Amino acid sequence: MKNKSNRILKGGKINFLRALIMIGMFIPAGIFSQTVIEIQVSPNILNLQSNGVVVTIHTNIPYAEVGAQSVTLNEVVIQSWKADNRGFFVAKFNMDDIKNINLNIGEYNTLTLEGDKVSGGTFTGSEDVLVINNLPKGKN
Repeated sequence: MKNKSNRILKGGKINFLRALIMIGMFIPAGIFSQTVIEIQVSPNILNLQSNGVVVTIHTNIPYAEVGAQSVTLNEVVIQSWKADNRGFFVAKFNMDDIKNINLNIGEYNTLTLEGDKVSGGTFTGSEDVLVINNLPKGKN
């Protein structure tokens, strides 16, 4: 007697390919997809001694596509967000929170922005930023 699973896979009552197609019909398009975006970190050199307040991330993903409250930068939760004059998503993070992640001083560190798209799926973008620990001029 043949194994029942073999009959299914070989086109018995339930064709395996048909089953995959049927399952796909009930899963929203893009739910498992990840979009890679471009980001620009400002400031592009992170000075641990600076008095800066925010780290701003400019992106090339349309504002309307982003589930803003899901956005993180190296697992730091977003502080605020907006659309730029071209309609792209801009994220702002508390600089002290970014300074407190595990950063290598004197080296380039990768900052990665991640979040959910409102249509399903996720997005991610990374940029390397130089981290320094220098007193600003006039503060010596």
